[in-house]
Amino acid sequence: MTESPSEARGDSGPLTAQLVASRVLDVPDFPKPGILFKDLMPLFADGAVFREVIDGIVEHHGRDSFDTVVGIEARGFVVAAAIAYATGVGVVPVRKAGKLPRPAYTASYALEYGEATLEVHQDAFTAGHRVLVVDDVLATGGTAQATLELVERAGGTVAGFTVLLELSFLKGRERLAPRPVHALLTV
Repeated sequence: MTESPSEARGDSGPLTAQLVASRVLDVPDFPKPGILFKDLMPLFADGAVFREVIDGIVEHHGRDSFDTVVGIEARGFVVAAAIAYATGVGVVPVRKAGKLPRPAYTASYALEYGEATLEVHQDAFTAGHRVLVVDDVLATGGTAQATLELVERAGGTVAGFTVLLELSFLKGRERLAPRPVHALLTV
């Protein structure tokens, strides 16, 4: 578990934060020594908890506030698909470079150990399409920032951004300002 449930905090209140915290496992030294990986797979595997988390995200944003959900590769796909299904809207993946079969916009961003590139199909959205962007974790904000820029470049309007877990000590929320960030659990 990631922290004491009584200390859990997040943008949807302490009960939701506690629920998410109760299903996050800390995995030391993954993917490399010195990194404490936050594993959300137990949350995804618990059907009742996963449903409650998805319902909470939909409630926060409002069922009619977006036309499409974007999921960021890879765990963001899981969250995005569930939200899209729950609200009856479409889902669009933002993928790592070279994974999309049709013309795509690309955005590159710096990592602490190099650079990464994300892509979205050029025809993913129509002008003014309201897009909810979701991912599993917000760390430094590089991936999120690149994704939000891709959505806008492809003609979408960002209606919201939600993550299950925010690692606040990495200052990703500050990097995304003034855009609002909705995190179910902030550590």
